[in-house]
Amino acid sequence: MDVGKRLIPKVLVQIAVLMAVFAALLFGGAGTWRWPSGWAFLALFAAINLAVTLWLARADPGLLQERMKPAIQRGQRPWDRVFLGFLSVVFLGWLVLMGVDARRMGWSHISLPLQVVGALMIVASYAGVVWVFRANSFAAPVIRIQAERKQTVISTGPYAFVRHPMYAFAIWQFVGMPLMLGSWWGLAVIPPIVLALAFRTLGEERMLKTELAGYEDYARRVRWRYAPGVW
Repeated sequence: MDVGKRLIPKVLVQIAVLMAVFAALLFGGAGTWRWPSGWAFLALFAAINLAVTLWLARADPGLLQERMKPAIQRGQRPWDRVFLGFLSVVFLGWLVLMGVDARRMGWSHISLPLQVVGALMIVASYAGVVWVFRANSFAAPVIRIQAERKQTVISTGPYAFVRHPMYAFAIWQFVGMPLMLGSWWGLAVIPPIVLALAFRTLGEERMLKTELAGYEDYARRVRWRYAPGVW
């Protein structure tokens, strides 16, 4: 059995656990199981994650194995460990907030067409992530140089246009989630999350310019980090 097939059972367990946590936080915040938008979000999120990971198991099992590693790893920058811990706490609290806002308290009212736009943004975000994965077999979730995998500079696919396309596509998902769930207060949390990602990006670039051969030249050729003409 190849590496990709061996990873599939573990991936399925991870997705199931993740969905259980999301459901507990969303519906715990909502105070009821009667929340169609919440169920639609979970169904979409589970289906996309399953599809992407099954594709990755076939297309690039090495990358899938890398992305399944824990958030705390050897060789990872200490400040990145702190950042990921902080972001995890914020993200989990954000899910509870959206349940409270959109369902329990009913503070927000987002129309169905806008909720559909949010769902489409989530789908588009994952389509972009697949584009990233096709181009970059080193797209790990933690900040470290993958010397054991002979990491090199990637300049094809979306990296020909921006230096950090994964973060750019993640922002689409962050905006799409509160729209789909019907929470304006959830949308209000996006600016500080994006600011935190920007600081992480700058720290990652300092490491890459110092430790990854050719990255500084690449950064001079590709000027923009997230969006051409913006940043």
